[in-house]
Amino acid sequence: MIDVTVRDEVALITLARPEKLNALTAGMREDLAAAVREHGSGTRGIVVTGAGRAFCAGEDLHQAVGRSLVEEVELFHDMTRAVLETRVPVVAAVNGLCVGGAAEWTLSFDARVGAPAAEYFFPENHIGLSVSNAAGYLLPRLVGARALRLVLDSTRMSAADALSLGLLDEIVAPEALVETAIARVRRWTEPGTATSVHLALLRPAPEEVERAFAAETEAARQVESSGIAQAGMAAFVNRPRP
Repeated sequence: MIDVTVRDEVALITLARPEKLNALTAGMREDLAAAVREHGSGTRGIVVTGAGRAFCAGEDLHQAVGRSLVEEVELFHDMTRAVLETRVPVVAAVNGLCVGGAAEWTLSFDARVGAPAAEYFFPENHIGLSVSNAAGYLLPRLVGARALRLVLDSTRMSAADALSLGLLDEIVAPEALVETAIARVRRWTEPGTATSVHLALLRPAPEEVERAFAAETEAARQVESSGIAQAGMAAFVNRPRP
């Protein structure tokens, strides 16, 4: 459910479960972390995109019902940890809907390029879940004090809204999306550039990210022990369909 190819010395990772809007199973999260680590050296960079009309619908809640929420969250944490461990640029090519844990994952990327159909959505609060991927630290870094409202309101944001907030860096035509992301990686890694040094200097501090992971794991434990997480996921999975 994950395709990896190398184009122009850039690893292109495609979430390839379009019939489920690329929703992430536990195995997919493990595979994504492994793919990022594998291609985080030996290539000029990494671009992540989605197949079909969604970038990623976030966690596959149908699979998550009944599973340990703490374990589910920690799988997301390792995806973010893998990105921040690389010494090459990592860019999201957000082709469509980008939800929950997947949206939070892209916060750790070095750039996010969107198509006009891109949408960002952090729905956890209204499902009884807690955020992950160090979003408690990374989201305010990008959008400032507006982070709290984005999470509490669970507002679905258009590409234009995401751009104005700083969640996207630019919006390009769908047919140019992946090539634009690849071109950005190549521009940043031209011969003679000091990109790896600047990634280490300007990316989020590892100790702050790990502190956020620990806080989010504890938050997941709290919503799990309270019962609201499993109740919220069950209600979402069993909601009436149009």
